[in-house]
Amino acid sequence: MACFSAPLAAAVVAGVVRRAAAKSPEQPGTISWATKLGWLEKLFFGGCALLAFEHVWHGEIIFQFPFLTGVRDGNTAEVLREIATVGGAMTALIFAIWIGMLVVSAAIVRRTPASAEG
Repeated sequence: MACFSAPLAAAVVAGVVRRAAAKSPEQPGTISWATKLGWLEKLFFGGCALLAFEHVWHGEIIFQFPFLTGVRDGNTAEVLREIATVGGAMTALIFAIWIGMLVVSAAIVRRTPASAEG
């Protein structure tokens, strides 16, 4: 019902860290950490948007307070359990995909000849 809130919280944290990393100077010939954290932030927000849409589609999110049918029905413990289990697993999966992106992008940067950078 609210599993999208875990990636949403992670996206907010990634955005704050990205803004702090953007203040550090970039090294030529590499991908900056601000850019890499931007990728992570976009992955988290994309996953969150897709999950929120799916929950609206199935009627688990309504446009009346308290917005979540599980909370309205008194199943707050179930909602929190879903955030912790499903949302946490989805956040970890998105993070693992981002790590894979970092590995692939580092390999591409290493293989790029110096003459092709400029």
